[in-house]
Amino acid sequence: MSYLEELNEVQRNAVTTKDGPILVVAGPGSGKTRVLTFKIAYLIEQGVAPWEILALTFTNKAAKEMKERISKVVGDKAHKVWAGTFHSIFARILRVEGQKLGYPSNFSIYDSADSKSLIGSIVKQMNFDSKNYNSNAILSRISSAKSNLISPAAYQQDSNLTNQDKINNRPYLYEIYAKYEERCKQAGAMDFDDLLYQLYVLLHNNPEGVREKYQQKFKYVLVDEFQDTNFLQSQIVKKLVHYEGSPCNICAVGDDAQSIYAFRGATIQNILDFKKDYEKQGVQVFKLEQNYRSTEHIVQAANEVITHNRNQIQKEIWSDKGAGNKIKVIKAISDTEEGRMVADTIREHKNRYHLSNSEIAVLYRTNAQSRIIEEYLRRQNLNYKIFGGQSFYQRKEVKDMIAYLRITTNPKDEEALKRVINYPKRGVGKSSIDKIIAFATENSISLWESLDKVSLPAKAANSILDFTKMIKSFQQVAEKADAYEAASIIVKKSGILDILKKDNSVEGTNRMENVNGLLDGIKDFVDNDEEVVGVEDKSLATFVQTISLFTDQDENVKNKEYITLMSVHAAKGLEFKSVIITGLEENLLPSFMSLESADGIAEERRLFYVAITRAEMFLTLTYAKSRIQYGKIRYNLPSRFLEEIDGSHIESTSSISSRKLNTPGQSKSGISGNFSSTRRAAPAMMIDPKDFHPSPSSDIAEGLEVLHLKFGKGKVVKVDGGAANRIATIHFDGIDNPERRIMLKFARLQIVQ
Repeated sequence: MSYLEELNEVQRNAVTTKDGPILVVAGPGSGKTRVLTFKIAYLIEQGVAPWEILALTFTNKAAKEMKERISKVVGDKAHKVWAGTFHSIFARILRVEGQKLGYPSNFSIYDSADSKSLIGSIVKQMNFDSKNYNSNAILSRISSAKSNLISPAAYQQDSNLTNQDKINNRPYLYEIYAKYEERCKQAGAMDFDDLLYQLYVLLHNNPEGVREKYQQKFKYVLVDEFQDTNFLQSQIVKKLVHYEGSPCNICAVGDDAQSIYAFRGATIQNILDFKKDYEKQGVQVFKLEQNYRSTEHIVQAANEVITHNRNQIQKEIWSDKGAGNKIKVIKAISDTEEGRMVADTIREHKNRYHLSNSEIAVLYRTNAQSRIIEEYLRRQNLNYKIFGGQSFYQRKEVKDMIAYLRITTNPKDEEALKRVINYPKRGVGKSSIDKIIAFATENSISLWESLDKVSLPAKAANSILDFTKMIKSFQQVAEKADAYEAASIIVKKSGILDILKKDNSVEGTNRMENVNGLLDGIKDFVDNDEEVVGVEDKSLATFVQTISLFTDQDENVKNKEYITLMSVHAAKGLEFKSVIITGLEENLLPSFMSLESADGIAEERRLFYVAITRAEMFLTLTYAKSRIQYGKIRYNLPSRFLEEIDGSHIESTSSISSRKLNTPGQSKSGISGNFSSTRRAAPAMMIDPKDFHPSPSSDIAEGLEVLHLKFGKGKVVKVDGGAANRIATIHFDGIDNPERRIMLKFARLQIVQ
């Protein structure tokens, strides 16, 4: 076991501790992936069958990297481990067991666009106002309900949820939720949330002892990035490992200080409560505190920032890579000057320190910040790439092509059928499509089943007949040919290629290249001889299932010689020699949406912590005194997070401020001397607390006048957000920045009678 010699003592103990619940608290750059992969290799060497090990990740890329590392230690056995994303692994189980819930084994997986389209169709059929019943808002609401194990029936009975819907002029949302579930099932489809929700239902209801089957199958369960799990994911894991006589062989690896995905439903409580959840089995905790990535100034600055969060697992990250370069803080007069300074800093790092483009990243809180930075990078002829733009698999021509592949493998797929039934145009107009949908709904059958039963005008009926014959011919091809051969025939005979060839514009050429790129990807899928869990053959059906689970992070980029521009959220898990964090201003980082909530500020601080710890050698922090937003100049205060870094870690340059920096030891917030004097003091109480009687937060609604202890009298302009996270936009008279967004569950507001 020579690989164990590569580990430090704590890493080695975490790897060789075999049984019972284990929590590995892995600080940034502490070798988390190495510990996780070596632990799986160790289990296999100790005699555990690889197919008895379940390793859950958040990206296919992470799962693939894990298998590659394990295979270097134990060989081909690594490919027998059940390693993959929550969604891909659960989809695989549901392919086998879904019939117990009434789903076909070849069910389609709806992406968000499919779900929104279906919701829009339901809203129209129910004659609801599409402005109130917005597809995005409804899908978000349904997704939140599923993530919290709330069925359509339970939703209808929940007065908090239904009252909130009434306040937001969507009183019948529960009916849409129920109809949406019904239509998905009729179409033999699940959305991404269903892959979790339906698996939980399967394990909870336990038809034919399916829960015991998988409890016995998976002797060891390992979860990567445990701080990013949501309530539903944690409940499924508990179902798999918590049972009578179980040793609870679960290993959770993560870092509470890097929990930054609450907006996706992730809850930090899962990792904070791990010891309590498994205390009966005796939890063993290993803290990986040595950072192998960053120099001391960067690591200590991160430590100082995160100590301001109260609710956390205590740890002290350290580095032996030397003090390194101090952190550079740049103050810009405006956002345009900030863009110029960012480009100048990059040019300096390239010329003075000989860094390549790929070793440099610019991070920001919102994607909108990239525009000005891009302009100045282009002016200096610096090659860059933005991450977070439209995914390859979300481009129209790619989605059109995939829709044909989907309907070939599952003709009941309603959203795929609606997408291609008249593309390329074949004389099936909107009225005909509406008749088909109405007929299918009235008779509780799929759209595909209704095609040869519904009465349509002759032209449309003939076109439909030709269309169904074409799809059936594709099905015959797909049964005999591999995915690439079948897809090549489909793209030609569907007519998509003919349309794209007629467009000689640059955009048309790009669209043609994208379709060819998809075919290249299918060819690579067919030619790849590596054994992958969940991929038993090279059929079109298997490819469609695989492609449905791809994420932006799984896309391969051939040319890596570019400067990376991305949001801090997207940067998690990455590292660069030089990192520039921009827009360190109040209302930006931290976001204005977080300012009325202690939990919100804590998450923003964790976001800043994640950004800092992406840097290996050089860290640059920038802020602008003014920024153009919504067509107006807005003046900003420096972020409170800058004050939390001791001045001993900051490079004293004229770019920062005309004021002198505090010397080390003057105060914990070593650079507060630069920023505190520019920050306005918190407003004094504007209402006498003795006369103040807060109203129930559930009563706060749009149009009401309210009182706030600090801000005085205001009017509620808007209320939005989910049931547990309602946010009120309130306009207060007589204060700076009069429009405030307040999280109602933490707010103290009195309704003015």
